[in-house]
Formats: sequence, C-alpha cells, structure tokens
Amino acid sequence: MANGSSRPTMQDVADRVGVSKATVSLVFRKAPGVGDKTREDVLAAADALGYRMNRAAALMTARRSHLLGVVVQIRNSFHAEIVESIVSAADLVGYETVLGAVTPTHDERRVIETLIDFRCEGMLLIGPELETKDIVGLGEQLPTVVVGRRMSSASIDVVRANDGRGIGAVVDHLVGLGHRPIAHVAAGPGVIASDRRTGFLRAMQRHQLDPRGAVIDAGGYTEDAGMAAARDMVGAAMPTAIVCANDRLAVGVLDVVRRAGYDVPGEVSITGYDDSALARLANVDLTTVSQQPGAQAEQAVAAVVERLDGRRARRASSVLVPKLVVRSTSGPARLSELGVP
Repeated sequence: MANGSSRPTMQDVADRVGVSKATVSLVFRKAPGVGDKTREDVLAAADALGYRMNRAAALMTARRSHLLGVVVQIRNSFHAEIVESIVSAADLVGYETVLGAVTPTHDERRVIETLIDFRCEGMLLIGPELETKDIVGLGEQLPTVVVGRRMSSASIDVVRANDGRGIGAVVDHLVGLGHRPIAHVAAGPGVIASDRRTGFLRAMQRHQLDPRGAVIDAGGYTEDAGMAAARDMVGAAMPTAIVCANDRLAVGVLDVVRRAGYDVPGEVSITGYDDSALARLANVDLTTVSQQPGAQAEQAVAAVVERLDGRRARRASSVLVPKLVVRSTSGPARLSELGVP
C-alpha cells in the first residue's frame, strides 16, 4: 500500500480514484455532494483494495453517528420481520441500524443504555414493555419512536396498528362462522396485551355475547404460556373458538389442543395475531391478523429521521388498519355444539 501498511486506508482509495480523502469519506458516510460516477468509482476502488472503513474511529471524530438503535425481542419472529424492513428503510435514507437484543439477561433498559453508549442518534422501540415514564424520559433525551404500542406523550412518536380493531375483526369472523362460546388467551398486564383484551371484550359485547369468564390470562406472549393456558381449558367446558393475543400463544394453544385429541378447526377454531412467519408455515397455517410490518417500519424510520434531519418538534402518530388473514385453523362451528341436532 502507498503508506507502507498491510491494511488499505482511505487515502489509498482516494489515490487510486484520483479524488480527495474528504470525498471518499463523504461516500462512505452516504453523505450528499458526490456525483454518482465518483461514488461508484470510490466503492469499486475500495472493493478492489479490500478497504473497510474503521467505523469506531469515524464515530470518534464525527459530530453525528447516523446510527439508529433498534430494541427488539429476538425470539419474536414478528419483531424480526419488522427489523428487516427497518434496516432496509434506514439504508435508503443514509442511516445504519444497531440492533439491541432483549433477552432474559438483558432487559430493555439495559439494551437502551448500551445503544446510547454506541452513540445512536435515534431509538426505535418495537413493542416495548417498559413503563411509560421510562419511555417518555428516553424521548426527552433523543428522538424515539415506539412501534406497536399506544402512547400519547409529546416527546414520543408512535407507529402502530389498531389492535382493538384487529381483534374485533377476528371475533366478527368467528361469530360469522357460528362460534359460541369464544375465549381469549390474553398476554398479561402490558399496554399492547390490554388493548387486545379490551378489543376482544368490546367485540363480544357488540355481538351480545356474555364475556364473563371468557378471558384466560397466560401472563406472557410465548408458546409455553399458550400451552399452559390451553391445559386449563382442555377437559373443562372447551369453547368452540379461541382468540389468542399473538401467534406464539396460538401455536402453544394449538399444540396442546391437538394433542388432547380435538380436531382443529372441526371442533375448535384457533386464531393468532401478527401474521408472523410462524403463522405462515404449512403445518401451522394459522388464521391471524397482519399488522403491516413493512409499512410500520417505513413510517417509523421516516418519523425518527424527520426529528433528526428535519428538526420536527411536534409529535407524530400513525395508526394503521390491521388486516384479517384467514387460514385453515378457523372454520364453521359444528351444529351439534350449538345445540342443533
């Protein structure tokens, strides 16, 4: 290399193309002011030389990082689907994403602190379960978008689907198929779980169905929680349909119900929520609700970039209409179950 080092430098790339080091820097930071031909030549030269920008060093000297922190539950396939779209949307507007994985040993608060230490300029929280005051405090510190959860703070932008309407569409679908009684497997006290539970109860009342005893709280969103809830129903007065707060719960319920010998959907219809990759598997084929993850991701990135680059100060809120997706786990109720000979 020109500088005698075995590792190519930004100056080596500049010398090869015949431009300044500053121009090469602009290209790698995806900054404006560089023509398409020059940009292509710089990237081609970097590839030929095997040059990779030292991002840590760049962050030390740059006034801005152009990094977006994304807090995600890595075991949630729906969250993973949103993340894919967030990465693509961020790339189109010149931002990189840093993923913070929430695990049993790394809670949301710890993950956020780590992302801030990495100099993330904005934060995207996917389905957060943090207390509202903690999220509001984060929004006062840096631009923050909550994806999938209802909030009304002036410091927080929100992109979500109307969960009450989504669950209501499921109940409408099942009632239209003749189902009674219908149960709901809820997911605990969180805001998202609460909105879906409220949507279920309102839909039941709208159809003049008795909601008393219809909610079984699984206490979480996992397959294990769904299995535990289903075991409480098996052998008791089994409803003809079970509406679950998300797809993972539904898969757990589906497993226990089928192992207990019930035909799905012949005897029991089971539905989820999220339209995750799990729901689309051929051996699951779950009736569920799509929250339009691609659209949510695009709007979330647009919102945080408007705060960062456009200096928007007023709160932005976007509520998308969810879509019922009917598959093979829901079907007509048997007439014998409705008291018809």
